[in-house]
Amino acid sequence: MPIHVVLYNVSYTTNKRVDGAFDDVVGMTIDALEDAGFGVLCDIDVQATFATKLEEEFRQYRILGACNPGLAHQGLEEDLDLGTLLPCNVVVYEDDAGDVIVSAVDPGQLLAVADNPALESISDDANDRFEQAFESL
Repeated sequence: MPIHVVLYNVSYTTNKRVDGAFDDVVGMTIDALEDAGFGVLCDIDVQATFATKLEEEFRQYRILGACNPGLAHQGLEEDLDLGTLLPCNVVVYEDDAGDVIVSAVDPGQLLAVADNPALESISDDANDRFEQAFESL
């Protein structure tokens, strides 16, 4: 099946519309993140959680907690409170039109809240890795 993607930016995320079945796109996203050096530490199925905990229906929506151990180590060596911002979240969801969207937090925006110039190179590296992952989707 051919994959068609559209990349666009929102103020704090980078988003990509990916043609394909939802579960296939989740798998492709995990593979792309791993190829870019991220591990997926957690996979939260928001739809299932809302159904179980709230008895509410919700669109397909998965939150993937992505972490590059080397970058995380560098960041935590610089600022121990940085762990409150980790892992970086990547979400895969169906929008109102039924399209599948992959969205990743912008590492520069995320780490800007720490107001620590020593973290800029880490956010640049993480951003480059997310770009790599998105390009391969």
